Amino acid sequence: MLSDGVGCDGYIWKYLTPALEADYKVIHWHYRGHGLSPPPRSPESVELVEFAHDLRAVLDAATGDPHAPTILVGHSLGVQVGLEAYRIMPGRVRAFVMVCGSSGTPLRTFKGGNSMELLLPAITQGLGLVPNLVRGLWRNLMATEVSYQLATRLELNGELIRREDFFPYLEHMADRVDPQLFFRVVASAARHSAADLLDRIDFPTLIVAGDRDGFTPSHLSETMAARIRGSELMMVAGGSHTAPIERPTEITNRIVDFLRARVAG
Repeated sequence: MLSDGVGCDGYIWKYLTPALEADYKVIHWHYRGHGLSPPPRSPESVELVEFAHDLRAVLDAATGDPHAPTILVGHSLGVQVGLEAYRIMPGRVRAFVMVCGSSGTPLRTFKGGNSMELLLPAITQGLGLVPNLVRGLWRNLMATEVSYQLATRLELNGELIRREDFFPYLEHMADRVDPQLFFRVVASAARHSAADLLDRIDFPTLIVAGDRDGFTPSHLSETMAARIRGSELMMVAGGSHTAPIERPTEITNRIVDFLRARVAG
């Protein structure tokens, strides 16, 4: 089960998916209001716990088996969603690959501080005052060369990333993701924590971190690795929050080798 980051519809799995399909049935799903999934009936229905129940419902529908074991693979927000899914279906998780994520409250460490957490209430309030204006600006500015260049300066490793690998994310954000929904999901992630689960995990776990990730700094991955018994940590040199498309061969091979070595059957 491939679980995305907020605002994403799968661009991060471009290189990993074909490699996994050689050995597994791969299910990539979309959160509410993302990709092919319609917006939620209620705008407030974007809590991470609800996403975790969605994950289980998609898994059951895709396999036709309410007891089918699964390997969770999550990027960014997908790590938190996967941990909540483990909480509600602990006996079904065979392994977990956590990529550039955290166990909770990510805005407290965003870019090395909690300024984004402090600013978020004002941002969400402002979006509600002029929603149509914000949507227009969002759609017209998001999928532009200016946005791409800004991203390479603020987070992405411009020396490693390829424009054609990242630009689909900007296009999806512009075309399919409502800005109010986006920030509601961010707020839900900011409130959420599944750190209490880390000491309970008893299945093979691989944690992938970028050593220059500013969104979920690598020390969060190191903390998770220290608390999850038997876990393995891969630190990606020069990797940012989009490490899987910056070092695709290195990360893909590591994940495939990990699963072949640690997950039987």
